[in-house]
Formats: sequence, structure tokens, C-alpha cells
Amino acid sequence: MTSTTATGWDALQKRLDTVQKPVATFRLCQDSDLRDRYLDAKKEADEAARYLKSLDKDADREVRTMVEKQAAAAAAALKAVQPEYEQATITLRFTALERRQLEELQSRHPASEEDEAAGQDYAMDTFAPALIAAASLDGMPEDYARKCLDTWGPGDARDLWEAAWSVQQHRRADLGKG
Repeated sequence: MTSTTATGWDALQKRLDTVQKPVATFRLCQDSDLRDRYLDAKKEADEAARYLKSLDKDADREVRTMVEKQAAAAAAALKAVQPEYEQATITLRFTALERRQLEELQSRHPASEEDEAAGQDYAMDTFAPALIAAASLDGMPEDYARKCLDTWGPGDARDLWEAAWSVQQHRRADLGKG
């Protein structure tokens, strides 16, 4: 019985050992009008495809043909704007740190009384760029992360932080009933 259990565990452990850490992407488009056109085209293409998929098999042939044409046109519009959008977009990638690594990083940036009063568990001014740098899969240095947080607009700076922080909170487990 022990060898069967060990063999079962060995197979399970191999699978667990190959689970990749979560990755989050942060996309920054240099042209806000182009970004809006891309996001609108993506939304239209997604909605058209979803609507086409939701049609009953018994749907009127003319209706189905019209919806298929709309979905194809929306997909073509997305395909047309996508290369320009990709060219104007910078993509940064962030990964989850190991638990102990994250805890150690947090302990190096303890919250001040002011931070604690604001509900923070760490010194956001120093922890945020340190986490961004540590989680960066692109090798962003901490001083550059600080520069981004200090010089970008509030929305972009917050989104950069959120990309690095949210991947730390990502859950892959399902704790459902047996």
C-alpha cells in the first residue's frame, strides 16, 4: 500500500513542481486615441463573436447571415487596428514572488505611523518601487520604477503598481468541497 501511495504522490508532486508562477502584463500605449480605437474594436469583435455563438441552431438563415457578416466585419476591424496598436504599445510583465521573498521585501519597508494610519502594512513610497523591480520579468531596476511612479500620471502609476501587486495576490486554488 505504501508503494502505491508513494507512486501516486510522486506523480502528483511532479505535476505540482511544474506549476508556473502567475504572470501579469501591463500595457502602456503611447497614443491614447489609438488605444481607444483598439479597445473599442476589441469590444465590438468580442461582443459580435459572443452574439454569433449564442444564436440558436434554428435561427433564421437571414439573421444568421447578417450576424456572421457583422462578426466578420468586427474581427476585420480589430485585425486592421491591432498592428498599429501593438507598435505603439510597451508591454511589461510581472510575476508572483515566492511567499518568503515577498514577506522579506515587505519587512525591509516597514510602515510608518502615518502609513499605518492610512491602513498600509508597509512604507508604500519605498515598497512599491522595490516590489515592481523584484516582480519585473523584464529586469526593471528599482530606481527606474521609482522614476515611473514619481513622473507618470496618477492613473498610469497606479496601474503599474497594481500590475506588480495584483499578481502577488493571484489565486489558482479551488477550495471547493471534496
